[in-house]
Amino acid sequence: MIKSAYTVTAALPYANGPLHLGHIAGVYLPADIFVRFLRMNKHDVVYICGSDEHGAAITLRAKKEGITPQEIVDKYHTLIRDTFSQFNISFDIYHRTSSQLHHETSADFFKKLHDNNQFIEESSEQYFDEDFQQFLADRYITGTCPKCSYANAYGDQCEKCGSDLSPTDLINPISTLSGKSPILKTTAHWYLPMNQHEDWLRDWIQKGELNGELQHDPKAWKNQVIGQCMSWINGGLKPRAMTRDLDWGVKVPLTNADGKVLYVWLDAPIGYISATKQWALDNNKNWKDYWGNTEGKDRKLVHFIGKDNIVFHAIIFPILLKNHGDFILPDNVPAYEFLNLEGDKFSTSRNWAVWLHEYLEAYPTKVDELKYVLTAIAPENKDSEFTWKEFQSRINNELAAIYGNFVNRTLVLTQKYYEGIIPAPNKFSAEDLLVLKELQEIPERISKNIYEYKLREAQAEMMNLARLGNKYLADQEPWKVIKIDEERVKTILYIALQITAALSVASFPFIPDTSKKLQKMLNFSSENWTDLLQKEVLQVGNKIGEVEILFPKIEDDLVENEVAKLQNTKN
Repeated sequence: MIKSAYTVTAALPYANGPLHLGHIAGVYLPADIFVRFLRMNKHDVVYICGSDEHGAAITLRAKKEGITPQEIVDKYHTLIRDTFSQFNISFDIYHRTSSQLHHETSADFFKKLHDNNQFIEESSEQYFDEDFQQFLADRYITGTCPKCSYANAYGDQCEKCGSDLSPTDLINPISTLSGKSPILKTTAHWYLPMNQHEDWLRDWIQKGELNGELQHDPKAWKNQVIGQCMSWINGGLKPRAMTRDLDWGVKVPLTNADGKVLYVWLDAPIGYISATKQWALDNNKNWKDYWGNTEGKDRKLVHFIGKDNIVFHAIIFPILLKNHGDFILPDNVPAYEFLNLEGDKFSTSRNWAVWLHEYLEAYPTKVDELKYVLTAIAPENKDSEFTWKEFQSRINNELAAIYGNFVNRTLVLTQKYYEGIIPAPNKFSAEDLLVLKELQEIPERISKNIYEYKLREAQAEMMNLARLGNKYLADQEPWKVIKIDEERVKTILYIALQITAALSVASFPFIPDTSKKLQKMLNFSSENWTDLLQKEVLQVGNKIGEVEILFPKIEDDLVENEVAKLQNTKN
């Protein structure tokens, strides 16, 4: 059987501000868990990300701060890249769309589609700011949403109701440059005729079929992804402009296109391709092997995104890839819902956020604790909420009281009774055999859940290993049995140590630093998932290392200080 190869992408974050926990929980952490697991199972995988450095949001931030767009993207690209690194997100490459390679790749992509007559050129009336003498891209216009009456909707989307909009849909539009009402003026753009692609998209999304052949398993896609896509398709797709009147971005590679750049939602997903090209150049690989079906390999393209990007990754980008002809289409688009914060939505404008770089500065030794909590509450199928009280509760009552407690008891007793040497077991009781059977079955359940993108359930199963060990020790009471049957205790601790070793391996996708720390304590090393299938993960006679506390408890002061910090932003 051919082992699937994977090209995994995580949505390119806008280089116009720092990362908050909502970004992490809904894209980068789940993608990282998935990729770490694939690597442990010896899949050929490349994990791609980078900064999205074009679009009106960048130029708006630059005007606001009184600096150039390039200075903005340089500042935030560095901050975001370094934050990901400190949070131990294991990208194979973190690239950027302002690179020359990306500009060339995007321009070539557009040119091929243009030469193959995949665009239509049309003139239309668009908003123009007379004071600044420029056409206004979507984000340069705000107004009242025609669908929910929210007063500060953007020209491309209402952030309150999530509706996709065009600037001319807005009621009482205002230019964000001058603060005045813009006028309508004629300009020409190249449009992607999405309406021509409804039939094949319908089959591909609902049945997983393309040209009569099965491409992916639609049952593996999230209901909300298929639902949102079909809502768009059934409502009738419309041509969408793939160019903008801006001076910041990838220039349209045509002679009659002065002052025009590629629409950011054309150039940004091509950033996955240009990043792969750069990674391939750096690692002596052929980038095409990661974006096409190569002989002898089953290649899967997977996009981890937030729900506000579903249409771009499951409709627009697949149309572009299919039109180009040289690329595979996504095998899955596991989109996440939104994470809220202490009873309210994350808001960068109101500073209602927990910024990841600030968290890492304040709590550099609590990286895995945050990963664990964000995965436990991840908004996989519906919106969820982060609170500092739950952060404390999950660390103290789960990581410390279950995982840490089991590990500590097992290793301390091994040091106390056997000077740290793994004892040889004697006869296994019926209870022992049941525990060993469960020890084999839990990793299988973790695997199944991860391959099905159910990462919350997978992490819960990982914790079930610690629960299994805790219950086993509590039931067997080796600290009492040692007084009457020393040989029996050897078997009990042998089994507890095998559970501990399995826990150290199974933890790696979720809490990798802890996994390595625990393996150092066990004097053992493995990042190979098949080790969990062995009946004996740790060898009898090996000596374990020094024991330390894995998860110090979170005190009330931390919770009170963080909640107060948030509340101060409202004052």
